[in-house]
Amino acid sequence: MNTITILFFATLRDMIGEKKIDLELEPGTDVAGLKNKLASRFPRVQPALPTVLVSVNKEFAFDQDEIPSGAEVALFPPVSGG
Repeated sequence: MNTITILFFATLRDMIGEKKIDLELEPGTDVAGLKNKLASRFPRVQPALPTVLVSVNKEFAFDQDEIPSGAEVALFPPVSGG
């Protein structure tokens, strides 16, 4: 198992109720797999997951990107401005 640290920002932090958690992932898990795991563990955040911005080790990541062991993953809600 791979242990990663997940950081939650803005409204995601409110939905999860934590600013940071550690999570065990199977080796080879990608960002989409992480989102699925978060949706099952934290159902309240599920509607937001399709549009979150994800970074893995401070680099933007996409659903097909694999998450390495020990990674720091940050989740941000979409941002709009005017």
